Amino acid sequence: MNDIHNQTITQRIDWLFDLASRHGETFRGPEAWLARERYLAEHPTAIAVLKCMDGRINIPVATHTPTGILMPFRNLGGIFDLGWPHLGEVLAHHVQRMTGTGRRVLFLITYHWSRGNPKRGCAGFNYDTAAAIAHTQEIRRQVEHIFGAGHDTVYPLVCGFETDEEALAIHGSDGNVLDLASLAAADVATLEPRLAALLPDMPAQMRADLLPLLRGNLDHIAQVREQVARHERLLDIEHREWVICVGRGFDFLHTPNLALIIGPYSPDLADPLRKAAGIIKSNMEAGRIPNDGFLLLASVPYDEIGVDRARAEMKSRFLSRFAAGVVSEEFPELAGRMTTRTAVLDWRSRNLELIGA
Repeated sequence: MNDIHNQTITQRIDWLFDLASRHGETFRGPEAWLARERYLAEHPTAIAVLKCMDGRINIPVATHTPTGILMPFRNLGGIFDLGWPHLGEVLAHHVQRMTGTGRRVLFLITYHWSRGNPKRGCAGFNYDTAAAIAHTQEIRRQVEHIFGAGHDTVYPLVCGFETDEEALAIHGSDGNVLDLASLAAADVATLEPRLAALLPDMPAQMRADLLPLLRGNLDHIAQVREQVARHERLLDIEHREWVICVGRGFDFLHTPNLALIIGPYSPDLADPLRKAAGIIKSNMEAGRIPNDGFLLLASVPYDEIGVDRARAEMKSRFLSRFAAGVVSEEFPELAGRMTTRTAVLDWRSRNLELIGA
């Protein structure tokens, strides 16, 4: 699977849609459905993740969390403003839907950086980790302004992601940080008291539901270090994306470093698209991916057939045309190597359905 980056663009696209098909089949299977139901029964907190479009930031993989549990929201650099009309509506709807069924909501507000080389950090913040952290703290304050600062129902948690080892760093409100890269596998038993000391205002059930992610991340860090020891992780920590995804419904892309995923949230959607196209161009020029082409994939999920699906089709077609237009205008030499696909996603079954442009 790691060799997919070196295949022709036609082979890569075929592989990607086969991946989407297999993901949907697995997601719809009785074993997966029962596993999700059991997981959510044991861990009822609804966890949403605000994160960068960077293809290396794959929280379900890094925490060994089953697909379909974490709700992702992506944008360039993890830059969000809850004053953006569409983003505010989407987040408010998500919280209301979850709390309406008796569930609390935990927002993981993430930033990322590289311990080994600042230039492997977040280009969206010009590799300035302090600026990225300051922004996540501002998002945290915005969440508190909208949903309350008592944290009994909605908890905004700032969380760093170190891309070299894919390690989480949990920020407490008092400025202390729990850096999982500093812990050993033997420290797993200490995670619960460490978390309680770091986040004393977090409801006990929410802490219990966060713990599996931290335990999974400790296991994942150990696996990454084993890969490094075997010299299997030389390019993976650098950009190798060859897909630009715009819209929502891309959780089938659970292979890290494959796609740049841009949510439809910012009023200035052209900005992250320009940045994503620039990364694709850089990847080609550096030889990290073949220069024969890349994929632009637009997708919008729907819950119900009829009006909801028809609206998803219209939104996806708009996003596809808009994104292709930005790439063509800003990177005309890259546009000639662009393949576009437009789709809608049945959210309940995770069936990705291609539609005409």
